[in-house]
Amino acid sequence: MIFITAKFSVKHEHAKDWPDISREFTQACLAEEGCLWFEWSRSIVDPTVYVLVEAFRDQEAGAAHVQSEHFKQATSELPAYLADTPKIINAEVEGTEWSELGEMSVSDD
Repeated sequence: MIFITAKFSVKHEHAKDWPDISREFTQACLAEEGCLWFEWSRSIVDPTVYVLVEAFRDQEAGAAHVQSEHFKQATSELPAYLADTPKIINAEVEGTEWSELGEMSVSDD
């Protein structure tokens, strides 16, 4: 799978509204056939920072994502709400699901 983590620094005045601002883009990405997940989290250290964790089935699905109309629209419209250019880590990894963090295993007891 293609595993991507991106960090978005949102302008202070738009930070609390970022989930609504990015909702249409998020929903369109989640509807893509090759999207495994597309999830936003807000930093507890800096409330103007959102982290996007996304995954796509394979290179073909990743390519379809960046060539989609909603991706093009987002790359055109969303930067107006950002304080700086997002940072990204993009890697190809085995599998298509999350693995368990064995060091923090939770028992059924």
